[in-house]
Amino acid sequence: MGNQIVWCDIPVSELDRAVKFYSAVLGREVKTQNFPGMTIGVLPHKDGEVGGCLFQNPEEKPSPRGVMIYLDANGRLDEAIAAVTAHGGKILQPKHAIGPFGFRCIILDSEGNRVALHSD
Repeated sequence: MGNQIVWCDIPVSELDRAVKFYSAVLGREVKTQNFPGMTIGVLPHKDGEVGGCLFQNPEEKPSPRGVMIYLDANGRLDEAIAAVTAHGGKILQPKHAIGPFGFRCIILDSEGNRVALHSD
């Protein structure tokens, strides 16, 4: 069986700011891609892997409530956490153990979305 989650859309208020934030936090470049009527920021992933994008739409707003996605910061969680506040985000829950599943830090991104950074 493949991944249950195949893609995620993360709403943003300012695409350029969000692309810089996620590039810094993930330690990999978020690349913009143009589509008819919109530009998105594609989160780093390889073909066949779970992916996602940052998108700006007046009908969808960033939120600290609702579904929370976990982003891979494996092996560089402390560096990712340091990039959060330096790039306009906020730490909601500092790094903490989640049993046998490793560690996470829950943050608000530069746009106001609640996401988790995860590492083994």
